[in-house]
Amino acid sequence: MTGWYLSLLLHALMNSKTRKERLVVIGGCAAGMSAASKAKRLRPGMEVIAVEKSPHVSYSACGIPYFVSDLVRDADELVSVTPDEFRTRRGIDVRVMHDVVAIAPGKRQVTAVDVRGGAEICLAYDQLLISVGGCPRIPADAGLSGSNVFSIQTLQDGIAIKGFIDTHQPKRAVIIGAGYIGMEMAEACRTRGLETAVIEQKDQILGGFEAEVSKKVLSELARQQVFVHTGATVTQTHTEAARVTSLTLTNGETLSCCLVLVCAGVTPNTALAKMAGVRLGSTGAIAVDWKMRTCANNIYAAGDCVEVKNLVSGRPDYIPLGHTANKQGRVAGENIGGGTARFRGVVGTSVFKVFDLEVARTGLGCAQANRLGFDARSVTVLSGEKAAYFPRASQISTTVIFDQRSGRLLGAQMVGSAGVSKRIDVFAAALLNKMDLEAMTALDLSYAPPFAPVWDPVLVAVNVARGKLRR
Repeated sequence: MTGWYLSLLLHALMNSKTRKERLVVIGGCAAGMSAASKAKRLRPGMEVIAVEKSPHVSYSACGIPYFVSDLVRDADELVSVTPDEFRTRRGIDVRVMHDVVAIAPGKRQVTAVDVRGGAEICLAYDQLLISVGGCPRIPADAGLSGSNVFSIQTLQDGIAIKGFIDTHQPKRAVIIGAGYIGMEMAEACRTRGLETAVIEQKDQILGGFEAEVSKKVLSELARQQVFVHTGATVTQTHTEAARVTSLTLTNGETLSCCLVLVCAGVTPNTALAKMAGVRLGSTGAIAVDWKMRTCANNIYAAGDCVEVKNLVSGRPDYIPLGHTANKQGRVAGENIGGGTARFRGVVGTSVFKVFDLEVARTGLGCAQANRLGFDARSVTVLSGEKAAYFPRASQISTTVIFDQRSGRLLGAQMVGSAGVSKRIDVFAAALLNKMDLEAMTALDLSYAPPFAPVWDPVLVAVNVARGKLRR
């Protein structure tokens, strides 16, 4: 018996030395493929398998509105690396069109189904990364279903929307939701010649932005003949031949439509995490530590399915953004590969374009900051984005949110026709370093007439805010 036991043990040890360690990645977009690539670079001998339910991996979801508008002519232009390139150049086994339906942590095994034929496969893992992103938020009880109703989550969604417009030449679009994607899709629809209306359940578009910013964007939408209905939700849909033909709103108004785009935000996709016994955080997204590890052994998570630390509030937050997902994936991949990378958190910096405006924010809004216990106040300042005498000089509206007691910067928001996208990064860097307004007045910002006035809009706004502090 002893000899048999030792022989069996020796056989197991020999197999453990010869078998490659395996990383399985669930989800093939920003976080997943960043992690897979980083882990493979650090440990070339590791077997890496990435499982993705759509036909595409490693693409720019943020570019979808520009693909729909025809600014980007081919969907392939949005793809950074194809599945074949991952296999042949990076040694990563990418399984597209496979949907993971179960995780068994006790067995260290995942089960996936081939969506093309239903065949089931089981994959053992040594390390597992959950990077399944978010789920489109679909308004409840609105009956929003039909062959002309689309959400915008994947590249395949973008291909379907563009294909529908190209084939059916719709005349009128209704967009549900007035956040970033809703604004970008409003521009895309107008660029394609569609009459466009936006429905927003809140009283203000762009939730989380200050009223001054929202008003300027609303004015731009009106100038571009986008009709906005705030404080409204869909109460009834009217269909014909499996297509939604009109929507009735809470105010009794009925909007006819040929195309409906649901852009009401996302919620973290946590179904697989729950199945695996992975703990969710206070935001409802997956809780992870600074290494992107979950509470379950050998299971990591990254991207829009996880919560992050808000470095301004110091609390958990859910801020699904593409650049954050890429950074989290890289950190997870480095740690899976044996490194000690750290994801500190975010300050929530974002920017988008809507027609002729650039709109950006970072940090907390004023109302949000006050709810979190700060003594917050905001100032809004209009100033030039370049020397006033320079051709095509325009103005930027800058809103600064700050704590009146300490003078600490809490957030900033900007809107203008030019010069916004990189100036918001100055505020983001200041937030990361917990700068107060006094320190910010000493920032040595660049000056030349084509790019900035002597007093940059950042400094002008900070100095005005500093003058409002309690002394």
